[in-house]
Amino acid sequence: MTTLGRGFLMLVLVFLYAPIVVMIAMAFNTSELYTLPIVPTLHWFEALSVNDKLLNASRNSVLIALVTAVLATAIGGLASLALARRSFRGRSLLQLLLLPPIAIPWLITGTAMLVFFFWTGIGRGLHAMIIGHVALAIPYVVLVVGTGLKTLRADLEEAAMSLGSTPIHAFFSITLPLLAPSLIAAALFAFAVSLDQFVVSYFLATPGVSTLPVEIYSSIRKGFTPEINAISTILLVSSATLFLVFAVLTKMGGEGERR
Repeated sequence: MTTLGRGFLMLVLVFLYAPIVVMIAMAFNTSELYTLPIVPTLHWFEALSVNDKLLNASRNSVLIALVTAVLATAIGGLASLALARRSFRGRSLLQLLLLPPIAIPWLITGTAMLVFFFWTGIGRGLHAMIIGHVALAIPYVVLVVGTGLKTLRADLEEAAMSLGSTPIHAFFSITLPLLAPSLIAAALFAFAVSLDQFVVSYFLATPGVSTLPVEIYSSIRKGFTPEINAISTILLVSSATLFLVFAVLTKMGGEGERR
């Protein structure tokens, strides 16, 4: 690579990561007014630990994300298996309709959910946010698990059944272990999508019951404090960890399926 090419890539990296680096640096800076030089401190993390609004919103976000990961993976995983292994009327149409919700702007999705939930009597609140997040995460699970199923050899399960294994036993002893990396990766993806979701949460939140992105947005409107930098840094580290686990599991799944 030429010097010009390396310089261009460095500029791209600076453009992508400079705001994040500044935010992390300010989370550890003593000054509330973001003045230089940076004097290291953990004061804003200590202040965050007694901020009940942000902590309650964080607990809601983690709870919703965990429930979303479990439900979306179960529903989306079963849908992927049905689409990959079964032939039934309307299969192509169902397969065609499962993925487009990913491309619909979340503003439109949030508005539609708000109208639908009021129309059906579901209303707003924690339960409504869980339903909304699960609906948003299912297409991502179908995409990840469906990709894993495409590289999974169906003849292994058929060979087990030809040797006397029942379909259920063959599924749990052959298919499920081989598909486990894709299912875990899909669950992590659903967790990350839910944890980062703002628009749908904002539409469905009620006073006193909100998620972390909604609470951060509300706090910023009242006045930006370095506590926001602290919680954003924690979220960034958590997301990076999830991404690394996702990358490792995806690689492991691919290698396992090739074997």
